[in-house]
Parts: sequence; structure tokens; C-alpha cells
Amino acid sequence: MRRSGILMPVFSLASPYGIGDFGSKAYEFVDFLKKAGQSLWQILPLNPTNYGDSPYQSFSTYAGNPYFISPELLIRDGLLTEQEAGSFDFVTDKNKVDYGKLYWNRLKMLEIAYRRFVPDEAFEKFVKEQSFWLEDFCLFMALKNAHDDRAWIEWEEELKLHEEKAVEEARVLYQDRIGFYRFLQYEFYIQWHALKDYANKNEIQIVGDIPIYVAYDSADVWGKSEMFQLDEERVPLAVAGCPPDAFSADGQLWGNPLYRWEDMAKEEIPYQWWKERIAYSLKLYDIVRIDHFRGFEAYYSIPFGDESAKNGKWKKGPGIHLFEEIEKNLGGDLPIIAEDLGYLTPEVHQLLKDTGFPGMKVLQFAFDPAGDNDYLPHNLVNNAVIYTGTHDNDTIIGWLKSAAPGEVAYAKAYLHATQEEGFNWTMMRQAMSSVCDTCILMMQDLLGLGTEARINMPSTLGGNWQWRISDGYVNDWLAGIILENTKLYRRIPKKDKEKTAEDSQTEVSAE
Repeated sequence: MRRSGILMPVFSLASPYGIGDFGSKAYEFVDFLKKAGQSLWQILPLNPTNYGDSPYQSFSTYAGNPYFISPELLIRDGLLTEQEAGSFDFVTDKNKVDYGKLYWNRLKMLEIAYRRFVPDEAFEKFVKEQSFWLEDFCLFMALKNAHDDRAWIEWEEELKLHEEKAVEEARVLYQDRIGFYRFLQYEFYIQWHALKDYANKNEIQIVGDIPIYVAYDSADVWGKSEMFQLDEERVPLAVAGCPPDAFSADGQLWGNPLYRWEDMAKEEIPYQWWKERIAYSLKLYDIVRIDHFRGFEAYYSIPFGDESAKNGKWKKGPGIHLFEEIEKNLGGDLPIIAEDLGYLTPEVHQLLKDTGFPGMKVLQFAFDPAGDNDYLPHNLVNNAVIYTGTHDNDTIIGWLKSAAPGEVAYAKAYLHATQEEGFNWTMMRQAMSSVCDTCILMMQDLLGLGTEARINMPSTLGGNWQWRISDGYVNDWLAGIILENTKLYRRIPKKDKEKTAEDSQTEVSAE
């Protein structure tokens, strides 16, 4: 089935409170997608951000980012007043997220709402159902607060090693702060699922995103250290990253701890943590994009303490066995998109084929004038998701100005680009017209924005994950242009097509 959607992070939505959230602007965006004939809304991970503000480095693989809790909805529910919400300063530049101001002010505002919150049956049900991750996470965050937000590896020995007696004593000592974090996760859960239900009722599916790895300073690593390649003192033996390539002479040093895949496979329930994680993700989203999919076939292991990724080595991952086990647990035909970008071996291609998951094709990577690139439109396949670019790419207009002149010249010639149409629309139309079943466009490209709207520059710290849309840019005029192209390239969802045909038949009969 041909379909299309838009990549738009939640944090990039407009709102008066410094960062996009689950309030009215999110519902307006769903309405915009519907009017534009789209069937997918792709977002970035919703987890709480760690050092560096990256949603791919989070304190938890399960928890939600409290910054996305809408003050507007808390006001509606009587947990805040407009005056209270407006008394905190969250904004330096309305087109950029100021994470510093959020860090100092957001939780203070949410604490006011917590003091007014009265737990009810729905809250108790949430706490019980989510206890398998919620309790360790809430304790973890309470302990971080008690230790001036230092990483868990710097806590006193008993807590660092997650010793049962110390952990239980901490649960009693910090019960109020634990209660605060339970409240935050409950509000996140309620607000998010209300938004997701609204999207689904409007025939919009949510494409979520999960990183393959978890952050070292996370509740997952602290509470389940046996799953990771750590020594007895919980120090990593090796960490994740990518080898040097044409884009980075030193490679990429991510620093995430690596999994003990062999031990996971031998558990009483093989890969239990991964089964639970995927099952949870498929309740949170309709479709899951797994970042760095090639790491399941072979992962790049870098000695802990190295300052670059140069000395890393490839080691075998779990391969198809992991996904066979997950399918046993959840059933076949998992709605997963595999992020298969970067250096791919024949073994990675085979793993993708064996799973049946669609991979990703990025047009910005296609136009090497020296060779017949796999991403060139004439080489594309049906079972794939085509993007003009992703959150790690520049915008199309930014790429046009920064890419190698030979690439740009070849792209213009291949795409028959004209100045009248605008290069961003030329490239997006090529993506929409491709044979790939699914097409995802970036909101910045639909607006014709340049590098100032780039979301992330890989291997850099600071200045990323900040772009926000201006209020009013999500409008019916733009939706109409997108709808026209969506119809032209037959990406209107089937139900909408049938409805249009029925409406046309009704009009004919009335005449």
C-alpha cells in the first residue's frame, strides 16, 4: 500500500511554554496531516533527555519526557493556573528550545501540579501495570536528585551496585520524590495516549523511534547491569559507536554500554528485556523505527576509555534469532522500520531480507556523480521507506548550499530541477513519485527552510535538537499543496480513496 507522512518531532511543535508538547498545537498538527492526505506522523524518541539533550541518550528506554506534558492540559484539569504556568521563563528564542531554562524551571512548575494531584483508581492501575519499569526509574530519578544529579556510577557503593537493602531503604527515604516522578509518568502517559487515540481516529498512525542502545547513566543499566558488558564495579568493558568513514576520520564514539547478547539468548525467556521493550513500544506507537539496525547483525565495539572510535572492532550480534524470538512473543509481521543506513555488509542485507522489515532510502545520499548509488530513484524497491533526509541530515535547502558541487550538479540534472519550482519541492516530488511503498518528508523541507532548521549534526555536542516551528506555519494552504501531490502520486490511504469515490458517486446520483 502506498502511503506518506511527515517527520516532525514533538519538541518542534509550537507552544507558548518553550518546547512542543501534547497540547492543542499537537492536535492541530494531526488535523493538518489529515487535511494534507497523510497517514503517518513520524516522531523522534519520547524519552527524557540526558546530557547533551539528545533523545537517543535517555535516562530510560521506557519513561516519557516530562517536558512534553502540556501545561495547557494541566490548567484544563485544574492542576495549574494560567498565572502559575505563565510565571516561569522557558523561552529565549521562540524558534529554538532552551534546554537550560527547561532544566531549571520545568520541574518546578510540574511540582505545583503534583501537590494538587489526588491519586485515583486510574492512577493506581497505571502504577501497577507499569511497575516492571516504573519503580526502578522513579527511584533512579529520586536518587539522582538526592546526589545533585550526578551519574549513578558516582553514588555510594551500596546504591551504585543496586544492593537490595540499600535500594529498599532508599524507597522509604525518598518516597515523596518517587511519588512525584510517578505522577510525571502518569500525566505523560495519559496525555500521550489521548493524542495518539485522536491521531488514530483520524486515520493517522504514529511512527515512533527507539535507539538500539541505552545511555550508560540510565535506570536500565543501573537496575539491570547484568545485561551489559560491565566489570564488577559496573564500569564498561567496551562501548558503542561507528568506525571511521568518509564523513568522520575518527568515527563516532557514542559511549553506550554494549549488550551481553549471548547471555540474553540463554535466559529462561530468551531476550526477555528486548521482548518487553518491543511490546511496550508497539503500544506507545503504531510503527516502530529501530535506530542502527545493522548493530543486530554485528556491532562495533570500542575499548572503554578510548578518545576516538579508531580502535574498535566488529563483533557478531544476535542476528535473526532475536527477531524470531520476538515474533514468537508478539506474532509475525511486526510493524517495524529498520534504520539500515551506513556501511552495510552482505550479512546485514540478508538479515533485513530475512526479517522482511522495510529499510530506509535517503535521497540526499544518492547523488554521487562517480557511481550508481543504491539510493538513486531508479535503484529503489517497493519494500522501503524513502526520505529526502532525516533528523541527522541538513534540510534540502541547506544541503543544496553545503554539498559537494559535483553532487549538487548531478542531482539537478537527474531530477530535472528548475528554479521556478524550487529544489526542495523537486526533491520531495521525486520521493513521492518513487516506487517505495512509504514516503516520509521533513516538515522543514515542506517549509523551504535552510540549515537554521537542522535538527542534529552527528558527533557534535550543543546546538542540536532545538528547532521549533513558528506559529501559523501549519496551515490549510500548505496542507492543500501537500494533498495535491499526495493524490498525484497515489499515496492517499485506501479508506480515504474509497470515501472519495463514494462521495463522487453520491454527487452523480444527486444530479
